[in-house]
Amino acid sequence: MNFSSSEEDYIKAIYHLKGDKEPVSTNDLSAELQTKPASVTDMLKKLKTKKLLHYQPYKGVMLNTEGRKVALSIVRRHRLWEYFLAEKLKFSWNEVHEVAEELEHISSKKLIEKLDEFLEYPRFDPHGDPIPDHLGRMQAVSQVPLTDLAIDTPAIVNSVGNQSPEILDLLRRRNIAIGTSLEVKKKFGFDHSMEIKIKNTPAFIITEQLAQNIFVEHEF
Repeated sequence: MNFSSSEEDYIKAIYHLKGDKEPVSTNDLSAELQTKPASVTDMLKKLKTKKLLHYQPYKGVMLNTEGRKVALSIVRRHRLWEYFLAEKLKFSWNEVHEVAEELEHISSKKLIEKLDEFLEYPRFDPHGDPIPDHLGRMQAVSQVPLTDLAIDTPAIVNSVGNQSPEILDLLRRRNIAIGTSLEVKKKFGFDHSMEIKIKNTPAFIITEQLAQNIFVEHEF
């Protein structure tokens, strides 16, 4: 079954709001998509008739098994295109999302499988998010937010929470990317900012808000 770009945007938004695990309110979905609640309600009724979700007014919405399958397919296409744009066309990681938002609606299964093969089956996109395989399976990620990392513990950045262009640009200017090795040298009680050290560079301070969006795994 084919879906419109708008329908796919709703399905993906519900998934990103954890709507495959727990009910999502129409207000949360309205805020996520920056559209009117009445428009959200109309679309949810439409998607319910296509048997992609469970929806009852005032009780929220959840993707059913088929809806989750469709959502993972969209996420797969999006993240593969992000990887292609970054690795093959050398887009910066704060540029790929907007372009991939358009490319993800190309639904040719053969094209996506060929793209995956051409890219040699990447497991993570440029922001460190896992890429679903053709069966919807994703590799588990072991990570903690930088704010939870103990002092002087070597770690590697493996994903970014908020992927807005503003935060990605700030990280780029701080030379923080997926795979960056770093340590927390000091945590400041006054505003919970942190001093961090990247290998071969002077230590510098970042805000708590930025640190909360940097996820790391212990370096072994």
